[in-house]
Amino acid sequence: MSGQPVNAQITDAVTQSNVKVVGDAPAVALGSLSQVEAHSTGIQFENAASAQQNMQIPMDTMGVTEIYSIDKAAAAAATERVAQTGVADNLTSLLTVLNAFKGGNGQS
Repeated sequence: MSGQPVNAQITDAVTQSNVKVVGDAPAVALGSLSQVEAHSTGIQFENAASAQQNMQIPMDTMGVTEIYSIDKAAAAAATERVAQTGVADNLTSLLTVLNAFKGGNGQS
């Protein structure tokens, strides 16, 4: 068998197949590179979102701790003082204005 000539169509088909494989190599390599780049970029975005979420958890915990650590009796007393501050002054001012319009001492 070694001395028999091979049909030219067969040798041409084998040669053309090899040329196609070699010609596809750059496209396949760039395709793989693009896939790897897209995947690594996606992982970076996932890591950034995860880091932001992990930073938010202590902040939320600190806020809740701050709310629960407020002295409720002192806060209630301060709120009551703020709510009542100026009520008498406002009524006195209103009475003064009414007296000025009536031109008298405030009695009808």
